[in-house]
This record gives sequence, C-alpha cells and structure tokens, in this order.
Amino acid sequence: MPTYISLIKYTSKGMDAIKDSPKRLEAAREIFQKLGGQLKEFYLLMGEYDAIAIGEAPNDEAIAKAMLTIGSKGAVQTHTMRAFTESEYRKILGSLP
Repeated sequence: MPTYISLIKYTSKGMDAIKDSPKRLEAAREIFQKLGGQLKEFYLLMGEYDAIAIGEAPNDEAIAKAMLTIGSKGAVQTHTMRAFTESEYRKILGSLP
C-alpha cells in the first residue's frame, strides 16, 4: 500500500482548541480506516510545521479524500506527499535506462 507523509500546521481554530487535538487525531485514524488505509505514525514537531503524520492508503484518491475530510474541520492545514520505500526507490532506479 502506498505511503504518504503529511506535514501539518495548526490553524488559529486548531490552536484555540489545542487540548482537543488528541481527539482529532483519533478521528483522523478512523477516517483513514474507513478509506481502507492506516494512520501509522504521528509526531509533534518543533519548527516550521507543528506535526507530521505518516500513513498508508490504497491510492491517491483515498488519501485526497482523507486529507480533504480532515482539513474541512478547520483545525489543521496539511501538505501531503507520496513517499517511496527504499525497495520502491531501488526498483524505480533499477528500471531507468
């Protein structure tokens, strides 16, 4: 299953209700599961982004639905990228002409 990394920033609405963040994280896990994926890891960060989430989803459409659903709640903004494992990386490079 493809891996996705989401860089997360809290909005002012999210910061106003920061103590509810653990509940929102559990809701995000449920969203991933309903779409056939899994939110595998979550880290609070220091720096430009507030958190990072690493998840798996069946395809780009599923992750797009997940991120749009999560973002529509107004507590966070996300920047999501497809991540390739080391074995996928080696396969891609091995197939180059």
